[in-house]
Amino acid sequence: MFILISTVMTWARTKPEEADGPEPVFSEEDVTRRRPHPSFRKHKDLEKLVLKLAKEKKSKLTCYVVAAGLQYGMEEDVFHYFFKVSWLMQLPKVPIFGNGTNYIPTIHVYDLGGVVQNVLQLRPKTNYILAVDHSRNTLGDIVKTISDVLGPEEVHKMSLQDVVTMKAVTTQQLDCLSIDLCLDAVMVNDLLNLSWTCPSGMVENMENIVQEYKDCRQLLPVKLCLLGPPAVGKSTVAEKLCQYYRIHHVHVHSLLEETDTQRQEKRTGADPEHEASAAGNMSLETTEGQLDEQQICEILQEKLESKVCRNHGFVLEGFPHTYDQAKRIFSAEEPETQDSEPMSRTPWYNKIITPEHVFALDASDDFLTRRVQALPESVAEKTHLTQDRFLPRLQTFRRLNRAEDTLLDFFHQREIHPQHIDVSTDDPECTHVLKKIKEIVGVPKNYGASPEEQEEEEQRRAEERRQSLAAEAVQRKHSRAAALVELAAQHEDWHRNLLEVRRQQGELLGAQALPLRNYLMKHVMPSLTQAMSECCRVKPHDPVDFLAEHLLHNNEDQH
Repeated sequence: MFILISTVMTWARTKPEEADGPEPVFSEEDVTRRRPHPSFRKHKDLEKLVLKLAKEKKSKLTCYVVAAGLQYGMEEDVFHYFFKVSWLMQLPKVPIFGNGTNYIPTIHVYDLGGVVQNVLQLRPKTNYILAVDHSRNTLGDIVKTISDVLGPEEVHKMSLQDVVTMKAVTTQQLDCLSIDLCLDAVMVNDLLNLSWTCPSGMVENMENIVQEYKDCRQLLPVKLCLLGPPAVGKSTVAEKLCQYYRIHHVHVHSLLEETDTQRQEKRTGADPEHEASAAGNMSLETTEGQLDEQQICEILQEKLESKVCRNHGFVLEGFPHTYDQAKRIFSAEEPETQDSEPMSRTPWYNKIITPEHVFALDASDDFLTRRVQALPESVAEKTHLTQDRFLPRLQTFRRLNRAEDTLLDFFHQREIHPQHIDVSTDDPECTHVLKKIKEIVGVPKNYGASPEEQEEEEQRRAEERRQSLAAEAVQRKHSRAAALVELAAQHEDWHRNLLEVRRQQGELLGAQALPLRNYLMKHVMPSLTQAMSECCRVKPHDPVDFLAEHLLHNNEDQH
């Protein structure tokens, strides 16, 4: 058996029988009328070849063509761009390619697998099978639903020319997303025994599809909580973790300021009739001028449940402070029926917004006090660590940690066991703390750097390499100069030592030759001097023989 999995793009230019009639719906009965997109003519040729073999080689080979709709599910294939843009939340609106009114025939990858499995098992008589779900969704419907469930909940239309210029998708993907076709899979619906995963299409099953997408691409939120006394370094660690994991820094004071600013902007834009009621509903302060704890917890809940935090994750810094606050935030809305086992002793909590990792940083009071005293005044004012504010905050933190039910107990009871990290060295970069946290949490779970960030990183690395090569060249130059200086000094020492050795050798030879010189002066030189004087007087023909004869005769006479 041979099964060719083709594409509905071989039907993309099929024309209806009545040009002015309603939107046509094609089925396997119209297979001979199908017209392919120009970019998919070879696909149709291959379909025709398989169908020809099915007729001519029927006794030897059973052949089928399965024309599949645009696949979704798992990694999302042609729809991946819309999922990625929505998940990243970097654009205020998700683009729809073209006017978005074109109908997209689709099928979940699991359902496509089910169709192929049924064909293998049932061996239907019809050799051409359309594999599409029951949906009639337009591209605009699909993108809007993706944006609503996963992204910013806003969309805008983008011209096809801009899409090509932007290079968001390939030309073939854009051709697929531009298809406008309604198909009825009669064979799948009537003859095959298919157990559907998404019979009604993408729009009505988007929640499950989004979860498949996240699980398959490992786009799982990293949810962290940093606790500890003031000045222990929570803010520094939180900022570096946010940069490393590409998640969001949630700090209560900053969040309240941001929320208050947004609400003031809303009040400014409100009409006078509603201004008073809006101010009353959105006020963050009580009559005593203090923030209401319940309102703080609600604002924090709202932030943690936002799309950016649910998609990417967060680092919750320094809050909550108490067991009750944690319960209000993470266990505020306990469902009536729990999925957990009846005998489970683990209290319910909202797993969507509750941190998965809790890190309790700590240091001695003396260490923290010295660190605060060493801070410049401007930094101390900005971080609320002046002496008159630091000590009360530290005392409050220690007191809350001695309570009967502490914040850490809340997490322990829910099997989220905090990791204690001692901060005993004054390391401005918190290297030790960050290393330990990264070892526990693991690698980032996201798309990584964007093309712009990759280019910036490559430029940074190229600059580092250039500086490194320049530094190495300067170092080699200095090394060569130092080596030449050292070699010249060594040569000078060697020459000086050679002269000293020669002088000492001369003195040694002179001392060794002194006895011989005395002997010659006493016993040899007188006779030799007399012989040479006689040779000069006689002037013999052979002076050497004359000297020898003279010395020989004189020595014999003397002896």
